[in-house]
Amino acid sequence: MQNRFIVPQFIDAEDRIWGPITVRQFAIVIIGALFIFISYRLSDFALFLTQTIVIVLLIVIFGFVKINGAIFPMFLLSLIQTLKRPRLRIWKKEYIKIEEFKNKDENLVVQVIAPKKMVTGKKLSELSLIIDTGGVYQGELLANTMNNLPNKQINK
Repeated sequence: MQNRFIVPQFIDAEDRIWGPITVRQFAIVIIGALFIFISYRLSDFALFLTQTIVIVLLIVIFGFVKINGAIFPMFLLSLIQTLKRPRLRIWKKEYIKIEEFKNKDENLVVQVIAPKKMVTGKKLSELSLIIDTGGVYQGELLANTMNNLPNKQINK
C-alpha cells in the first residue's frame, strides 16, 4: 500500500468571511469604523466629514487595493526597502588570503595574498551555454577530447 499525503493547494489564498471579504479586510474595516466613531464623538461635524473621507480612503487603499498581485501594505514595505537601498553599487575587488606566516623571532605576521582569477568572456559564454542546455552540452574541453579519441573508445 502506498503512502499518500495530502498536499495543500492554494496556500496563498486568504480565508473568506462573507462573500469576497477576507479576514484581513474585515479587520481593517472594523478598525476604520472604530476610528470613524472616535472622530464622530470627539470633533465637530465639518472636521468629522473631513476625517471620515480620509479614513475611508485609507480603508479602501489598505484593505482592497492590490498592486502587481501584492496587497498594498506589502507593496508599501517593498517600496520603502527599495528607496532605502543605495542606487549606486560599487564593486569592491577582493583578494584571497592564501596563507599566513608568523616569524618566530619577531611578532611580524606575513600574509601571502593572491588576486582572484579572472574568468574570460569565452569561458563565461561556455558556462552559460552549459546552464542553458541543462548540462546536455558538456563544454569544449570534453567535446575536443571526444573528437580526438578513436571510434572504438567512443562507442563503449
